[in-house]
Amino acid sequence: MNFKKIISDNNLFPIFSEASIGLEKEGQRILSDGSITTTDHPKNIGNRQNHPYIQTDFAESQVELITTPEKNEKDVYRVLSAVHEVLLRKLPTEEYILPLSIPSILPNEKDIRVAQFDKKEDVAYREYLVDVYGKYKQMVSGIHYNFGFTQQFIDKLVEISSEDEVTVRNSLYMKLARQFIRYQWILVYLLGATPIAPKEYYSTMTPPSDAVRSLRTSKYGYVNEEHIIVPYTSIEEYANKIRHYVDTKQLIAEKEFYSSVRFRGANSVIDLPTKGIKYVEFRLFDINPFAKYGITEDDIRFIHLFAMNLILMDEEDPTTSVEKGLSYSELTALDHPLAKPLHILEAKKVLNNIKTMISENNLLDEDIRIIENKLTQLDNPKLTICGQLWTEYEKTGNMNQIGIDLAKKYKAEALEKYYSLSAYNKMELSTQALISDAIASGIRVEILDEQDQFLKLTYNDHIEYVKNGNMTRLDSYISPLIMENKVVTKKVLAEANFRVPTSTQVKSVKEALLTFPKIAGKPIVIKPKSTNYGLGITIFTNGTTDITDFEKAVELALKEDKEIMIEEFISGTEYRFFVLDGETKAVLLRVPANVIGDGKKTIAQLVEEKNNNSLRGDGLSSPLKKINLGDIEILQLKEQGFTPETILQNGEIAYLRANSNISTGGDSIDMTDEVHDSYKKLAAEITETMFAKVCGVDLIIEDITIPANNSNYGVIEANFNPMMMMHIFPAEGKSRRLTEDVLKLLFPEKY
Repeated sequence: MNFKKIISDNNLFPIFSEASIGLEKEGQRILSDGSITTTDHPKNIGNRQNHPYIQTDFAESQVELITTPEKNEKDVYRVLSAVHEVLLRKLPTEEYILPLSIPSILPNEKDIRVAQFDKKEDVAYREYLVDVYGKYKQMVSGIHYNFGFTQQFIDKLVEISSEDEVTVRNSLYMKLARQFIRYQWILVYLLGATPIAPKEYYSTMTPPSDAVRSLRTSKYGYVNEEHIIVPYTSIEEYANKIRHYVDTKQLIAEKEFYSSVRFRGANSVIDLPTKGIKYVEFRLFDINPFAKYGITEDDIRFIHLFAMNLILMDEEDPTTSVEKGLSYSELTALDHPLAKPLHILEAKKVLNNIKTMISENNLLDEDIRIIENKLTQLDNPKLTICGQLWTEYEKTGNMNQIGIDLAKKYKAEALEKYYSLSAYNKMELSTQALISDAIASGIRVEILDEQDQFLKLTYNDHIEYVKNGNMTRLDSYISPLIMENKVVTKKVLAEANFRVPTSTQVKSVKEALLTFPKIAGKPIVIKPKSTNYGLGITIFTNGTTDITDFEKAVELALKEDKEIMIEEFISGTEYRFFVLDGETKAVLLRVPANVIGDGKKTIAQLVEEKNNNSLRGDGLSSPLKKINLGDIEILQLKEQGFTPETILQNGEIAYLRANSNISTGGDSIDMTDEVHDSYKKLAAEITETMFAKVCGVDLIIEDITIPANNSNYGVIEANFNPMMMMHIFPAEGKSRRLTEDVLKLLFPEKY
């Protein structure tokens, strides 16, 4: 089947260029001296047996990080990034992930622990591999690249060729496999990164006389015995030969055939001729030590472009191309890291073909840049991954130290903003935390709408949808409608005999001014009727006799809503209670936005200094919100006798806000263990009155150590979709991982 002609004649390139891509990346857990850890697979991560993201490969120390199949390189890289960060944050302080394919320090073989899976057959298989190959070869790690064309492209090929889908699939992927093996030596040259190994690694082999480009992809790597030869001339011959080796006990299982290309689509290769190949797994790639996740986004894209070009290229004799490719690959793998490729003209021709494909089909300029970069590396081996690694090694003479330094660097970067997933840092922090906890526990995550914070979570066949971190199907429709209307909220709570402040509703400045004589000098709160996050709220804790300030506060509130509330200010301290499924999970003291004087700086300078804290940002993708110096803040300063230019005395406090919302620059202090249980029960009852599964209840309390009664508390608000990040990442006190509680509520069978 002439795929190039079909694609060209029928203008199929746009759908030909689309693909499903997934990665599997292995790595050894090491200690700070570079030695391999002897600890068990992390217990704070879901069961590895069926974990969609984090599993164990051969050894107990060898983690395997898996991405979901994605439609583009960017999303694959983002998932890989998130899984890495989740794992690194779960590891003990002195554990790291080795960014080298071959460990520089190998323990005594008897100290290498085979992965202890729940299923005995999985352990038995690994024990068999120990007997046949030894342990050291299996301590080598790499990256597998799963690649498949879209169903739309397959359907078009079926329609145009009039062949059945199985025939089309098998023909397409068999060509891709042959072509990949034929030209994989180019990838070995560009992406290889295993020049040396410790002497223990060669216990049953004679080591090479010099450094090489890729031990892992050579005869020194994890390969079958020489007599295991499988043809790629047809899927039938391929499947029959593998089954022959298994049936005659030359291989214990089909998966023991270690080709650089593996076909996926059936439980047994014997079914591939009738069921069809669904996608291929490229198993060639060393870990790139200079890429924090083992591979760069550019190289993920490069491999995709390389695979597309293989389909468009004319094929050599299918009966000999595989053998030729394996020969070239072995020579390249065992060549010196600083040697130019043996068949440089062929490599340049292939890469220039890719450039032509990109140009003729209007692909991205970035694609041209990627290929030109690879062409430069053909002429300058020092620029290849292995060339860079070897140059670094020649400076230090210590491959172990190179690995340690990089491992520590990558973990430090993952921990720097421990509260965020770098690939998803535009999303709300609560949503990021939910994604992180889902990944850790083994619940599959799909981002349906990033801007709208909409997720699909899957565990086995159980699917849940979550918006904004804790909005789920478990809440009633009426619940948010009640809570977003502060007037209705107060009436519902008052009828249920909860203490709420008295209030008046007005719709204009003129109407508000008519109430001024009644409230002048009294402590009051002016706020929009239907808003959250403390927007438009002004609090006169000491009352006000200045009608101008009162009018200004009314105007600020009316900017947020067409109707506002002027209500009684209840004295005491405000606390946020987070209630989930009838239980108070966290209690927070929120301190209003403030600065503390040093006798030197102005309030404006102190605000700028406090905002430089790395925890402060937009309040959605950061634990704390930067403090503004807007109209409300200036009005609040005025009530205290300050302006932004005031220099506070040492230790003197100025409050920028009277309301304590974190979203307006406040600080958060966890008080869950200090507050009396009667208030926790009270918050749960209020949540039930709101018909909610999840609710943020704001209570004013005189003394949290004295049991609640009808006169020592007041209900300020009930909030649908309450913010979780201020409980998860408080400025002070214990973290309450509420996103884990949300997952437990949604997937009780998992926990």
